[in-house]
Amino acid sequence: MSSTLKSAFSNHYVSAEDQGASPLVANRTVAAGWETFTVIANSDGTVSFLSAANNKYVTADLNQGTKLIARATSIQAWEKFKKIDRGNGKIALQALANNLYVCADMNVGSVLYANRTAPSGWEEFVLSGAESAPQPPQSTQPGGFLVTEQQFNQIFPGRNPFYTYSGLVAAAGAYPGFANTGDATVRKQEAAAFLANVYHETGGLYYIVEQNTANYGHYADYNSHYQVAPGKQYYGRGPLQISWNFNYGAAGEALGLPLLSNPDLVAQDASVAWKTALWFWNTQTGAGSVTGHDAMVQSRGFGETIRTINGALECNRGGGGPVQSRVEQYKRITGILGVNPGNNLSC
Repeated sequence: MSSTLKSAFSNHYVSAEDQGASPLVANRTVAAGWETFTVIANSDGTVSFLSAANNKYVTADLNQGTKLIARATSIQAWEKFKKIDRGNGKIALQALANNLYVCADMNVGSVLYANRTAPSGWEEFVLSGAESAPQPPQSTQPGGFLVTEQQFNQIFPGRNPFYTYSGLVAAAGAYPGFANTGDATVRKQEAAAFLANVYHETGGLYYIVEQNTANYGHYADYNSHYQVAPGKQYYGRGPLQISWNFNYGAAGEALGLPLLSNPDLVAQDASVAWKTALWFWNTQTGAGSVTGHDAMVQSRGFGETIRTINGALECNRGGGGPVQSRVEQYKRITGILGVNPGNNLSC
């Protein structure tokens, strides 16, 4: 059954503009083809929207500033929304991609973004029509993310609620090769290697920012192309504790985020935090010679990922406690995932 979505604030219908080629916008006074959707009731309690304009699913695109656009061919994490009853026939939509609310932003022509921490006027909608029958469970990224939520919680039993499983899965969608390259053994080993380093860096996904405050002013390279912003500090934040102005600058450039001028975003937005970690893992060689991703898919061993992430302080100073801590976590996590850890575990 066809449904419509209307901004409760402006009373305008949401349209998949330009036959779905442009972001959704609440700017129509009447509903026709571009303004109709099939609302899918997913088995996990979320809903998804299939646009009649192009027969594609609406996604909260974290690569495009969280704009909503009908461009997905299947339902995965970014295509799911929690429907929240606001009373008086109004609802709010909370994107599973980043746990933020959808807003028809009147400051930018009523374009829909998933970027608000709480719902009010601009974040309220009226949904007409009924939902379709529940759909079978679908994978959370192309090929399926091989670490289940149950395993994730087993790996990080004391994790900070800031670090969500859905945030990791959504961020992983931006790097389709991550834990999805090679045979099943290699894929599981890479996932375990990434999560083991994350565990060590954050005390089991407990800490969001670096705990040694005495180091906060240290991470400033004034010879870098990415200049230090006035009053900003580039200490460790997020799952891999990204640090230094040149890393914040390069990550922000790659992800389309103002991380050089606002590094605190990494500690404030879980999706940004996970994306910076995956950016480093998949694209940066750090103190090593290959990325963490390449170290695992090229079978160079877990030890090479340690060198990439913190080799200058750990590998080049005789290893010891920190290195062994990472190795022990890697062994534990490969056990949870049911895969042999392989060779060359230490750097």
